[in-house]
Amino acid sequence: MISRLIPTPLRRLLGVKVPSTPPTYLLLDQPGSLAPLLAALKAVDEVALDTEADNMYHYKTRVCLLQFLVGREVFLVDVLAPGIDLGALWRELAGKHLIMHGSDFDLRLLHDLCGFQPKSIFDTMLAAQLLGLQRIGLASLLEQHFGVALDKDGQKANWSRRPLTPKLLSYAALDVWHLPALRDILQRELKKLGRLPWVQQQCAAQIAAGAEGFAPPTDNDWRIGRSERLRGPGLTVLHAVWHWREAQAQRLDTPPFKVCGNALLLKLAEAAEHGDTEQELLASVHLGKRHPRLFPSLAAAVRAGLERDPTTLPRRPGRDPNHLSLTHAEVALQDRIRADRDRVAKKLGIEATLIANRSQLARIARTPRQLDRVLLPWQCDLLQAEPALKPS
Repeated sequence: MISRLIPTPLRRLLGVKVPSTPPTYLLLDQPGSLAPLLAALKAVDEVALDTEADNMYHYKTRVCLLQFLVGREVFLVDVLAPGIDLGALWRELAGKHLIMHGSDFDLRLLHDLCGFQPKSIFDTMLAAQLLGLQRIGLASLLEQHFGVALDKDGQKANWSRRPLTPKLLSYAALDVWHLPALRDILQRELKKLGRLPWVQQQCAAQIAAGAEGFAPPTDNDWRIGRSERLRGPGLTVLHAVWHWREAQAQRLDTPPFKVCGNALLLKLAEAAEHGDTEQELLASVHLGKRHPRLFPSLAAAVRAGLERDPTTLPRRPGRDPNHLSLTHAEVALQDRIRADRDRVAKKLGIEATLIANRSQLARIARTPRQLDRVLLPWQCDLLQAEPALKPS
């Protein structure tokens, strides 16, 4: 298990290729400027890839920048540049093996952008998890293994703002510069522990999940947090203020959480459930700098919620068969499987949920013969060797 910084001389002795100088990069932000990147891609089989998005600053998330390490060259593609055509890039990239970190969000984002799905990936975050590392963020891993400190400002930057500063572009370049060397370190440790097939299976599953994109909106997205406890006016007020927040976020082109958090919406709904009046509900509301402008529309939403008949709300979705209550025998089996899982995870030094999460445990307890439909092969192998599921 990797538990401490491997000094540069030792990394060289281990045969790890360590990038020695900060990366230079080529910014591609003009129509027709992708030619150098496309030519470089034709000469390689694998590419390090990262994305930067604006999900912290706008209502609808957009891909703003693509970062590529191709061989020893870094290319930064401004996705928001006027007139830039990425069609040829996606076609060329589809046949490459990708090295990524925390690819789940990126793959879903790229799928929703253009239907992109990679041939294969190596995700360094998944690898770090399967090694049992405590700090799995890219910044932590780069500091641990290369002594590189990523600028924290880059993690919170508005990547949709133009022009992009040299400081931000350098940050973006560093995100991919060390990925192949990091992959080599993690892959070597996985191989020693016999866990390389585990990460290969996890990465294949990640690709399949990414191809589903992000879940589309539904009529019941407003049922947040503790809403299942509400029955009358609390539900109608929650429905009204949740949709008010969505409308304001769209109008302001900002993420909904920047209008107000879920805690405020639930506070209003629970107070309405307890019989508070409109004036009492709004007395303690604080909306920060936007308070004077947003308060009248919030008050109108609360009033509409209090006046609405709860029976007119969208019907709660039908019960998922995977969430039906377990029988006493199934609960007992689930407890035994969980105990096995926890014992195995502790022995391996990994998070127990990497083997099976709560939902998966319930599904396995209900239909243990369908274990291979619920878990990946490496997870099945671990649990099948334990008492609860061991074939008799």
